[in-house]
Amino acid sequence: MQSEHNLIDSSRVNGTEVYGADRQQIGHIDHLMIDKQSGNVAYAVMNFGGFLGMGEEHQPLPWKSLRYDTGLGGYVTDLTKDQLTGAPERSDTWDRDRDYEARLHDYYGLAPYWI
Repeated sequence: MQSEHNLIDSSRVNGTEVYGADRQQIGHIDHLMIDKQSGNVAYAVMNFGGFLGMGEEHQPLPWKSLRYDTGLGGYVTDLTKDQLTGAPERSDTWDRDRDYEARLHDYYGLAPYWI
């Protein structure tokens, strides 16, 4: 009997497919952003769009917006492609901009991870 593991190495999360509520692939996880104070994962930065790696966009998804689906072997979100493309515009320093993070969580209708 094989035991289920609840922990996964972050390197194994990178590249994992992300599926929308319709179970269609919408992107893949590029990397994780971890809150230094709590040690919890705050965001999965997802690549989506583009073709053969060109023109891809990166969008931080609040970690709480994802759930792992063993049948798909990837993460599922209730967020749509339209929501992703319409998300608040981010700067290169988005990860140090609490106002942006608050707008992002508000846009997705999720409580901020730091509350």
